[in-house]
Amino acid sequence: MGNKLTGRDLIKLGFPKNNSINIALGQISRYRKREKKDSIINEAKDVLLHPENYKNNGTWGKVAEGLVNPVQIRMHQLQTTRAPFSIFGENEIDEQAKFQLYDALKLPISVAGALMPDAHSGYGLPIGGVLATDNAVIPYGVGVDIGCRMSLSIFDLPASFIKGKDHQLQAILKEHTKFGMNETHFIKADHEIFSRSEFQDIPLLKSLQTKAYKQLGTSGGGNHFVEFGIVQLDAPLPEWKLEAGSYFCVLSHSGSRGMGANIAKHYTYLATKQCPLPKNVQHLAWLDLNTHDGQEYWLAMNLAGDYAKACHDNIHKRIAKAIGKRIVVTIENHHNFAWKEMVNGKECIVHRKGATPAHEGTLGIIPGSMTAPGFIVMGKGNSEALNSASHGAGRLFSRAKCKANFTPSQIKKVLADNEVQLIGGNVDEAPMAYKDINKVMALQTELVTVLGTFTPKIVRMDK
Repeated sequence: MGNKLTGRDLIKLGFPKNNSINIALGQISRYRKREKKDSIINEAKDVLLHPENYKNNGTWGKVAEGLVNPVQIRMHQLQTTRAPFSIFGENEIDEQAKFQLYDALKLPISVAGALMPDAHSGYGLPIGGVLATDNAVIPYGVGVDIGCRMSLSIFDLPASFIKGKDHQLQAILKEHTKFGMNETHFIKADHEIFSRSEFQDIPLLKSLQTKAYKQLGTSGGGNHFVEFGIVQLDAPLPEWKLEAGSYFCVLSHSGSRGMGANIAKHYTYLATKQCPLPKNVQHLAWLDLNTHDGQEYWLAMNLAGDYAKACHDNIHKRIAKAIGKRIVVTIENHHNFAWKEMVNGKECIVHRKGATPAHEGTLGIIPGSMTAPGFIVMGKGNSEALNSASHGAGRLFSRAKCKANFTPSQIKKVLADNEVQLIGGNVDEAPMAYKDINKVMALQTELVTVLGTFTPKIVRMDK
């Protein structure tokens, strides 16, 4: 008997000659190749005898499901009619983004949809798209950067604190923020999230834990940033214990880093295998939440969202320590996520890709660009928008068009005109790449109430 487990070994044990053998071998070769063959064979015998005990097991869960209640793989067709939907700011949204939503609304699992005024075309669901589904989650309806979020921390310091401190504050951003694929903090921070059971129970997450630990407190590339600015509070909430007025603050935008991207890739692949769809909508393949993979993705997605929050908390903690001042209040919200929520009296899975929750009383921050204001908002709970709002201004020009249309000297002029200092950044993220945030906010007065504004002053991005 060789040292490597084979399909023949599993057939000898009594496994049925079907896909469960391939699944088992795939999981073992990927995550447990260093273990002794004998111990895996003993475990495999027990799985055959008691598959119900292994339903939530990382290695054997999918095999156990195949023995008890196999996933039915069949071609799904789109419905001829769309689920009900609403579009906010219709005249400002490109046709392709609308057609992407229309396709998604014809999925047999779709219940309702909405498009936010910052919407533009994406991959899968459009950016700014909201889709409620029946007991199914679409990995590409969530997106690659799972749980990407905004986090605004306000200090009990007047706006004037920033004056004359340009070099000092730039140095803090250079030293205490890290961006892109390779930068990590020299002194790593631990966090309670790493003791979560999902890191042990789900083999994929176990393999990503070391990378997640290294990347804690770092930001991604592209449009991710950490910036100092000034908040003007017009209607502060009593619990903030701040008067109306202007304050010094820090705002960050980033997501779940390499961990989120790997989760998205892995479960999108599984969804496309289990849920064949017509070619033009194959990236909207879903996972049934009653299946092993659906449950596993749901746990992994939620962990990635919590990890993204842990990254922001770490960034803000490092910056507050460097400034030597205490944060009074933090306002945050996230997009690229799915939530279990009631829609028309029924529990649904609500996907918000580049859209944020705006239930009644829910707080959030909607940024403009590196030279445009952001807005502190409170949701109004508009059911037609599926209790959602925009996640920003939205892109007017794609990254490729930015490279073709804008030059570094044009960007420098816009930054100088707005008295904004930029560390890093590139032409892809030119301020001119984005829609007019004031227009976007005017198109969602039914969705949110504005409590204050944020003006960026010193911005750090990936190079």
